[in-house]
Amino acid sequence: MKPRDYSIKYEKPEEMERLKKNTPARIGIGRCGPRYTTEAYLDYRGAQARANDAVFKEVPGSVIESLGVFEVRTLCADKYEMITRPDRGRLFDEETCQLISSRCRHDVDVQIYFGDGLSSPAIGANIPDLYPALRAALEAENVTVGTPFFVRYCRVNTARTIGPLLNAKLTCVLIGERPGLITDESMSAYMALNARPEMQESEYKVVSNISRIGMPPVEAAAYIAELMMDMMQKGNC
Repeated sequence: MKPRDYSIKYEKPEEMERLKKNTPARIGIGRCGPRYTTEAYLDYRGAQARANDAVFKEVPGSVIESLGVFEVRTLCADKYEMITRPDRGRLFDEETCQLISSRCRHDVDVQIYFGDGLSSPAIGANIPDLYPALRAALEAENVTVGTPFFVRYCRVNTARTIGPLLNAKLTCVLIGERPGLITDESMSAYMALNARPEMQESEYKVVSNISRIGMPPVEAAAYIAELMMDMMQKGNC
């Protein structure tokens, strides 16, 4: 029997090199027999470990302090409970609601806050560029923007409480999204007009894959601001 040839032959190797230089995707990584090369396998395992850490690591207090915002938390006691009890990651106790209400502006056009969600590194990696650019773009259009803050153990549907609590026309949570094997720092922006407890999931508008290798934070800020303006002018159409 003729031995199987495991070598890789590219019809146009220069095209493969061009593709590899223009995407972070794992293409043309080679193999050793039927398996990944050792280098590719270790890179893959490292990416898995970083993704797992992104979900369960805490956002450091120093990061929150550097952003100049105050912190609250949902009913969850820790990250494990946030993962296993998403219903508790959407709610606050009465004391926390009072704190948010007392420290934030009310009756604004747009209320923006930050949440760790499923990627803690996304906060430090994106918010320092994303939020100031987003706020500046909105204020340039005479849109009033509320007081930002950070929610630990946060789920998207915290917006259903925060929106009506502060009587904001549009509520936006900038939240860490589920990490993959390319980046563990990706963020999403979930926006809702007239957020309220009984709203449907389909009422959110979402901009995802905000990261240095996805949609860069400053570029995302411009797009999100444009989408917010469109939502406030035309509704959820």
